[in-house]
Amino acid sequence: MTTPPEGGPLAGVVVADLSRVLAGPYCTMMLGDLGATVIKVESPQGDETRTWVPPERDGSGTYFLSVNRDKQSIALDFSAPDDLALVRRIVDRADVVVQNFKPGGLVRFGLDYETLSAARPELVYASISGFGSTGGADLPGYDLLAQAVSGMMSVTGSPDGEPTKVGVAVFDVIAGLHAVTGILAALRARDLTGRGDHVEVNLLSSALSGLVNQASAYVAGGVEPGRLGNAHPSLYPYEPFPARDREIVIAVGNDAQFARLADAVGLEPDPSWATMRGRNLARADVRAALIERLAARDADEWFAVLRAAGVPAAPILSIGGGVALAEELGLAPVTLAGDVPTIRHPIGFANATLPDPVAPPALDADRAAVLEWLGEQ
Repeated sequence: MTTPPEGGPLAGVVVADLSRVLAGPYCTMMLGDLGATVIKVESPQGDETRTWVPPERDGSGTYFLSVNRDKQSIALDFSAPDDLALVRRIVDRADVVVQNFKPGGLVRFGLDYETLSAARPELVYASISGFGSTGGADLPGYDLLAQAVSGMMSVTGSPDGEPTKVGVAVFDVIAGLHAVTGILAALRARDLTGRGDHVEVNLLSSALSGLVNQASAYVAGGVEPGRLGNAHPSLYPYEPFPARDREIVIAVGNDAQFARLADAVGLEPDPSWATMRGRNLARADVRAALIERLAARDADEWFAVLRAAGVPAAPILSIGGGVALAEELGLAPVTLAGDVPTIRHPIGFANATLPDPVAPPALDADRAAVLEWLGEQ
């Protein structure tokens, strides 16, 4: 087996990034982290997220900074013939093109898959849209819309409250990861056959896939899930519980864990609670019994006790607290991309070495380098 180069497993792969906002840039950042050369082609106004402030760092939106490290930026106007010619030259030298224009939006520029693959059948071309390229082609691809129509908001929030979105654009991220998976599969197939492929990803399909057991409840079980707040439809106890000072999450996934929980908190459970089905049928009684026992100690004390007993539990932390815990656990979650603090790439390798992350680029910062690469200087 060939040892991956020190530049990363994807060293030598060139990605023309014609995407903006989140799903596409997240995808291309993951590829860049793994060693691919990513050329981010932006409009003269730049990716919109550059101006999505607050919050910001040194005048750049932290939203933009979160998904654009390990890239080179060149600003080109597709409507200007000379600039469009440069875009085409970049694409002609790329192994992978990633774009999230509305379906059909690149046809007039000759940058659509059909046009490019006719001349370069080895090209791997990834299209990310909101709702696919058929009946939903005209719908704008915003994550909030996907959360609304997929059913995610119908299962998020308290039972007597309003439908609620997740606190991050989760389906943009999932779609970006699906695009990475498709691109890597297409590159592998190209190694075997010499042919590229058109990888198509959309937010709604990614959302339905990401709904996993909730979607399966409907399509396989005929059950329309509803909002349960922080509870789980099939597991119990699996939600936050109030301790003496604040809440602690307890996540029991099997009967043995519940037995350890009962022992750790000094609870003598009803015999019917020994099975998951029994606990689900007696949720109110199980919850009341646990709350009574948990009131004796603070959440941090219970976390230590339950962790020692092998019971899945966690304090409810802020994002800062989550970063601090990851540091405490030795996960080194924060690294520097240039002088910009960033969340470390989440994949570790035993043999491959990932390149040091590079700071997200200023708009058009790499024009000279890209033109030199194209032989223009």
